[in-house]
Amino acid sequence: MNGIRFHKEDRPVYIVGLLVAMFNVGLIIAQQYWALLIPVALLVITMTFLALDKVLYFVIFSTPLSIFYLHPTLKIGFTLPTEPLLFGIMLIFFAKVLYKGNFDLKILKHPLSIAILAMIFWMFVTTLTSQLPMVSAKYLIARIWFVSVFFYLMTQLFHQRKRTYLFFWLYMIPLAMVVIYTITIHAQWGFTKDASVWVMFPFFKEHTSYGAVLALYIPIAVAFTFGIKWDLNRKFLAGTILIILLAGVILSYTRAAWVSLVAAGFAGFLIWIRLRREVFFLMVAAFIGALFYFQGDIMQRFEKNDTTSSDDLSEHVESISNISTDASNMERINRWKSAFRMYSERPVFGHGPGTYMFLYAPYQKPSEKTIISTNNGDMGNAHSEYIGPLAESGTLGLVLVLILVYLTIRTGMRAYYKQSDPVLKSLALAALIGLMTYWTHGFLNNFLDMDKATLPVWGFTAFLVYLDVYAKDS
Repeated sequence: MNGIRFHKEDRPVYIVGLLVAMFNVGLIIAQQYWALLIPVALLVITMTFLALDKVLYFVIFSTPLSIFYLHPTLKIGFTLPTEPLLFGIMLIFFAKVLYKGNFDLKILKHPLSIAILAMIFWMFVTTLTSQLPMVSAKYLIARIWFVSVFFYLMTQLFHQRKRTYLFFWLYMIPLAMVVIYTITIHAQWGFTKDASVWVMFPFFKEHTSYGAVLALYIPIAVAFTFGIKWDLNRKFLAGTILIILLAGVILSYTRAAWVSLVAAGFAGFLIWIRLRREVFFLMVAAFIGALFYFQGDIMQRFEKNDTTSSDDLSEHVESISNISTDASNMERINRWKSAFRMYSERPVFGHGPGTYMFLYAPYQKPSEKTIISTNNGDMGNAHSEYIGPLAESGTLGLVLVLILVYLTIRTGMRAYYKQSDPVLKSLALAALIGLMTYWTHGFLNNFLDMDKATLPVWGFTAFLVYLDVYAKDS
C-alpha cells in the first residue's frame, strides 16, 4: 500500500464509483443488465464536456452505420448510437451557451441561421395547435437536436482546415463501407430491382433514403478526387470512394437520386461557368413558359407511358414519367393529393409537425389508391419536403422551406464566388451541388427526420454559412 495514496479531495469520486459498482452488482444479480450502460454514459458525458470535438467526430463516423431501434413497450423509435448522443450533446451545448454566452454572433445573425430559427419557431407554434401534440412535440425536439448539433455546433468545427477535411472523410469512409455491404448482399439476389429496395437494411430502411445520401456525397468525392492536391494515397482513397458511391447510386434503382444528380450537376456547371444572372432567369422563364404552353402534350405523353420500373436500367429511367401504371409514381400522387386535401382543411396551422403519416389515410380517395396504399400510418410520409410541411404546418410552413432553399443556394453561390483559396472554392461548389441534389430530390421524397440525411444537409449548410461569413479571413 506504500505506493498508493488516497487524497481527501478524491473521496467523492471513490464514493460515487463504489455506489455505481454496488448498484450494478445488485442489478446483475437480479438479471437486469441495462445498468451496465451507466459507466459508458458517464464516460460519454465526461468526454462531451472535456473533448466535444472528439464526440462530434464519433457521431459523424457512426451516423452511416447507425441502426434503427424501436422500443417494444414505449413504441418510441430512434437510431443507435447517434440519437441518444445527439440529445445529450444538445443539452450540454445549450448549457454551455447559456453559461458562457459566447456563441459566434456572426453565424447566429446570418440570414440562413435566422431562417432556420424562424422555421423552428413556427414548428413550435404548430405543435401547440397540433392534432397529435405528443407526435409533434417529439418531431420538434428531434429537429432541434439535429439543427443545434449538425448546424450551429458544426460551424465551429470549420475554423481549422484539418477539421473540415475530417468532417467529410469521417462520413464518406463508413458510407462507402455500407455501400460495399449493400452491393455484396445485392449480388446474392442477382442485382434485381425488387431486392434493391431492402438490401441496405439495417443501415438504411429502404433504397430512396440510401440513394439520396449517396447523391449528397458524390460531388464531395469528385472534389476530393480531382479538386484537391492530395498525396497519392489520399487521392487513391478518394477515387476509390467515388467509384463505390457511383456504383451504389446506380444499383440503388433510385430514380429520384439519378434525376437529382443530373439536375444539380447541370446547375453546378452553370455556376462554375459564371452564367450571368439575367441569362439564368431568362432560361428559367423560358422553361416554365414551355411547360405551361405544352402542358397538354406533356400530360398526354405521361399518360401514354406504360413503362414500369424494372431490372432493365433504361426501362427504369423511362418509367420516371409513367403516372398511369407505375405503382410507385401513382402512390406519390396519391400522397400529394391527400396532403393538399389536408391543407385545404387547415391552411393556416396545418395538422401538426410529423402528423401526416398518422392522419392522411381518411383523405385518400378509393379511385386514387394503389396496390401499395395503406391506412395504417406505417408506410412513410408525404414524399415531399415541400408538400409535407404544407399539410403539417400550413402555408407559412411551405414558405419557410422555400426561403431556406433560396437562401442556401444564394449563400452557397456567394461563398463560392468569394473564395480565393482554390481548395475551399472546390469544396464550396461540391457542398452546394450536394445540397441541390437533396433539395431537388425533396420534390419526390423527404428525409429530414433521419440522422443519415440530416447530418449532411445541415452540415453542408453550416459549411457554406461559415465560408460566407469568414471568406475574407481565409
